[in-house]
Amino acid sequence: MPMPRKSTSLSLDADLIARAKDAGVNLSRAAEAGIEDEVRKAEAARWADENQHAIEAYNRRVEQDGLPLDAYRKW
Repeated sequence: MPMPRKSTSLSLDADLIARAKDAGVNLSRAAEAGIEDEVRKAEAARWADENQHAIEAYNRRVEQDGLPLDAYRKW
Protein backbone atom coordinates (compact mmCIF):
# COMPACT_ATOMS: atom_id res chain seq x y z
CA MET A 1 0.00 0.00 0.00
CA PRO A 2 1.59 3.31 -1.04
CA MET A 3 2.23 5.83 1.68
CA PRO A 4 0.24 9.06 1.44
CA ARG A 5 2.18 11.95 0.00
CA LYS A 6 2.16 15.53 1.27
CA SER A 7 3.02 18.63 -0.70
CA THR A 8 5.73 20.83 0.81
CA SER A 9 7.85 23.80 -0.11
CA LEU A 10 11.65 23.65 -0.27
CA SER A 11 14.26 26.24 -1.12
CA LEU A 12 16.95 24.70 -3.30
CA ASP A 13 19.91 26.01 -5.25
CA ALA A 14 18.59 27.24 -8.62
CA ASP A 15 21.57 25.83 -10.56
CA LEU A 16 21.12 22.44 -8.93
CA ILE A 17 17.43 22.43 -9.90
CA ALA A 18 18.31 23.27 -13.51
CA ARG A 19 20.96 20.54 -13.63
CA ALA A 20 18.54 18.01 -12.15
CA LYS A 21 15.89 18.86 -14.71
CA ASP A 22 18.43 18.61 -17.54
CA ALA A 23 19.44 15.19 -16.24
CA GLY A 24 15.82 14.04 -15.97
CA VAL A 25 15.96 13.71 -12.19
CA ASN A 26 12.62 13.62 -10.39
CA LEU A 27 13.13 16.34 -7.79
CA SER A 28 10.48 15.05 -5.39
CA ARG A 29 11.85 11.50 -5.41
CA ALA A 30 15.47 12.68 -5.14
CA ALA A 31 14.63 14.99 -2.22
CA GLU A 32 12.67 12.22 -0.53
CA ALA A 33 15.59 9.78 -0.92
CA GLY A 34 18.05 12.32 0.49
CA ILE A 35 15.77 13.15 3.41
CA GLU A 36 15.23 9.44 4.10
CA ASP A 37 19.00 8.91 4.19
CA GLU A 38 19.52 11.81 6.61
CA VAL A 39 16.66 10.65 8.85
CA ARG A 40 18.12 7.12 9.02
CA LYS A 41 21.53 8.56 9.97
CA ALA A 42 19.98 10.80 12.63
CA GLU A 43 17.93 7.94 14.06
CA ALA A 44 20.99 5.66 14.16
CA ALA A 45 23.03 8.35 15.91
CA ARG A 46 20.23 8.93 18.42
CA TRP A 47 19.93 5.17 19.07
CA ALA A 48 23.70 4.89 19.60
CA ASP A 49 23.61 7.86 21.98
CA GLU A 50 20.64 6.50 23.92
CA ASN A 51 22.28 3.06 24.21
CA GLN A 52 25.86 4.21 24.79
CA HIS A 53 25.99 2.93 28.37
CA ALA A 54 24.70 -0.52 27.42
CA ILE A 55 27.13 -0.75 24.49
CA GLU A 56 30.06 0.24 26.69
CA ALA A 57 29.01 -2.27 29.36
CA TYR A 58 28.74 -5.04 26.77
CA ASN A 59 32.15 -4.16 25.31
CA ARG A 60 33.71 -4.24 28.80
CA ARG A 61 32.12 -7.62 29.42
CA VAL A 62 33.47 -9.01 26.13
CA GLU A 63 36.94 -7.66 26.92
CA GLN A 64 36.79 -9.25 30.36
CA ASP A 65 35.06 -12.56 29.63
CA GLY A 66 35.32 -13.01 25.86
CA LEU A 67 32.45 -13.45 23.46
CA PRO A 68 29.40 -15.32 24.67
CA LEU A 69 29.33 -18.83 23.19
CA ASP A 70 32.93 -18.40 22.00
CA ALA A 71 33.67 -21.93 23.17
CA TYR A 72 31.31 -23.27 20.49
CA ARG A 73 32.94 -21.51 17.54
CA LYS A 74 34.62 -23.82 15.05
CA TRP A 75 36.86 -21.23 13.36
